[in-house]
Formats: sequence, C-alpha cells, structure tokens
Amino acid sequence: MAKWNWLQGLRCCIAGAAVALVSSVAVAGDATPIPDTAVANPDKVFQQTSYKLFDASCEAPAAKCGTNGACGSKSGSNGGCKSDGCNGAGSFAESLGMGCSDCTGDPWKLFGTTDRGVEIGGHAQLGYDSEPDGLFTAPGQEDRLNLNQLWFYMEKAAAGECGEWDWGFRVDAMYGTDSGDTQAFGNNAGRWDFQNGFDHGGGYGFAFPQAYVELDNGDTNVKLGHFYTIVGYEVVPATGNFFFSHAFTMYNSEPFTHTGALISHSVSDDTTLYGGWTLGWDTGFDQVSGGSNFLGGISTAVGDNATVTYIATFGDFGVREEGYSHSVVFDVAVNDKLNYVLQSDLVDTNAAGGNDQVGLNNYLIYQVSDCVAAGTRMEWWKSDGVSTYGATFGVNVKPSANLTIRPEVRHLWSPAGALATGNQDETIFGVDAIFTF
Repeated sequence: MAKWNWLQGLRCCIAGAAVALVSSVAVAGDATPIPDTAVANPDKVFQQTSYKLFDASCEAPAAKCGTNGACGSKSGSNGGCKSDGCNGAGSFAESLGMGCSDCTGDPWKLFGTTDRGVEIGGHAQLGYDSEPDGLFTAPGQEDRLNLNQLWFYMEKAAAGECGEWDWGFRVDAMYGTDSGDTQAFGNNAGRWDFQNGFDHGGGYGFAFPQAYVELDNGDTNVKLGHFYTIVGYEVVPATGNFFFSHAFTMYNSEPFTHTGALISHSVSDDTTLYGGWTLGWDTGFDQVSGGSNFLGGISTAVGDNATVTYIATFGDFGVREEGYSHSVVFDVAVNDKLNYVLQSDLVDTNAAGGNDQVGLNNYLIYQVSDCVAAGTRMEWWKSDGVSTYGATFGVNVKPSANLTIRPEVRHLWSPAGALATGNQDETIFGVDAIFTF
C-alpha cells in the first residue's frame, strides 16, 4: 500500500503542476535554443554537441556560480568561432549554394516565447532504410519512407543563479514509427503510454517520453518525474545525434527513460556529480517486479579539450531484473574541426537473454564547414558470447538553420548470423531529414 501511495502521489504532483502552469499561460513559445558546443562541457556530453553544424556564439560562455558564490563570465574557449563569424565555411559551403547565413542564422520558430518563459517547439523526422537493422528499423519498416518522429515539447527551463532557486517543467509527446521504442516499455501493460491504446498499424503510435518538474539554483538541479536517461552517448530525439541509425549498445544495453528523482551538482566549472533513484529502466510512473535502482556518476573535464563521463545504474531494473550497468564516454576535440569519442558499455543482469553485454563504440566526426560534417562510427557489441560488428559512414548537411539531411551507409556483420535478417552480414543505406520548428 505504501508503494502505491508514493506512486499515486508522484502522479498527482506532476499532473497538478502541469495543469496549473498550462492554465496560466498562453499556448506560445519557441524552439529549443541551440546548445553550447564546447566539447569539455560535462553537462552536454549526453546531447552529442561536441560537433557543430552551426556558428556558435563568439562570446565566452557564461559561468555557473562558483563554489564561493561569485557570479560572472568565465574565460576559455569560445567554441571555435572565427573572426568572420563564418567558422571557416568559406568557398566549400558557397559552392554547394549554402552561404554561411543559410545554416547559421536564426532558425525559424513556430511559436514565440511567453512572458512566463514557456517554450513550445519540436521537430519532424522522415527517414528511409534499405534493409531492417533490428533496432529502430524493424522488419517490415524497411524500403519505405517513414515518419520516424513528429515531436512536440512544452518547457519552462529552471534557470536559478547564484543560490537563488528557480523551478521549471517539461512535457514531451511524439508520434511515429519510433514510438514503440520510445514508450515506457518497462511498465506493466496499460500503464502510462505502454500498450494503452496509443499504437496504430504499420508500427506507428504515440509516446510521452518526458513529464517532469525541476528545481535549479545554478549549481544544483533536481529533476522529479519521467525523464530521459543520462546513460550513454546517443539519445532518443533525432536532433541529438550525428547519425540516423543507432549503435547496438544504445538500443540493447542502455535505458531510454526513467521515472524517479535525479540530482546533478556542479562542484566546479569542469566537474558535475549525478545521483538519483528510479523505478527501474524505461518506466513511466509505474513499477514492475520491485524495480528500484541507483542512477548516477560523474562527468569531468580532462585538460582543455576532453571530457570523461562515467554513469552507472545498479539495483533492480524491473523488466531486466537485478543487475549492474555502466557507460563510460571519453569525448575529445582533437582540433577545431576533428572530434573523437570513445564509449564503452557493460551490462550484467539476471534477465534471461541479456545476462552479459559489453560494447565498444568509436566515433570520429570532422567539421567540413558550418553546414557540412562527415563522420564514422565503428562498433563492437557482444551479448552472451555472440559478437556483432558495425561500421557506419555518414554526412550531415544543413541547407538551412532548420533542416538537416543525414545520408549514411552502414555495414553490419556477425559470425553467428545474429542480424535482424538472419544473415551474417548486410549493408544498409539510410537517409533522413530533420526539420525543427
């Protein structure tokens, strides 16, 4: 009874806060601000912002309140801006018909910003894969144009400063073929958005991957509700990844979302600590088989150009039973144009068919210009003694500040023939287009 009361109370708090705020504001806002692109930024490693397909602000980033409570600007890298504001685009971009202003200007926004600081925005992603990969492109979804994600969010960011607390909230909703993998599939059937009448034919459906409230005072952030995981490097929204496809580790060895509480605290400009408790993996205001686990770790800068992040979960994961997992991400700016990321995942649980999993991913991304970048991902993933390998080569092209096109070629192989098609190897061509608003 105590467990039910806690969950019921959490649902009521979230619903009450959202209803109260929505009823007090006009339905207006703008799209998510373009994130900071500094590589050695512990808070940004999870959004893959170390590569930049836009011109970063040439002003030094504002500092958080230091441990001594002082406020002000911090010195350091300006994100690689050039004196001409074009960040080296030059004749290459112009030869493609993409002047610097085409992809680095202010993006078009569907809504304005309310007086209360509430933003409404989103993105639409259309994609094509020549073959199924058994991950986000399931058998039957290949060789056709899919609406992968039609995404909307409403957010009031908590922006406390120098010990002064501020509050905020965020709610996300999406429709498309990614919905089945974005729902809280760690739930009991019929709870939140899992097997609750939101699925439609052809793999389409709705999902509600985030609904939380938060508090922030500049150094400490407290998040309560249903939110994205901080485990790993790749993320669920298409706007947060370089590649159209996803790594085996992201899909198989990491949670997507959690329900619970998460605290992050910046002990310095370079180091952030994370700690929290969740109702297992991929739950939405529900608890399966006593799901209860720790979520946390540390992210810290190593020198001026690199970040190391360690995030772990341990306890009862719910549908995956008891276990331990971690993800270690090493993100380094080799120079102004070249970025390297090394990620290693480990999962050890009691769940059948997923007892031991280990993965190693290498990303190398080269910034050709403001509007064009090229990258490769080499991966190895092993589950219960069966190894699978992948090599992905792709390009990001931004014809405008709102549009990104991501063609790629991905070759997969497994000596045991463990691919989605049952083959030992296959080559997949994929391409998608993301329009933000």
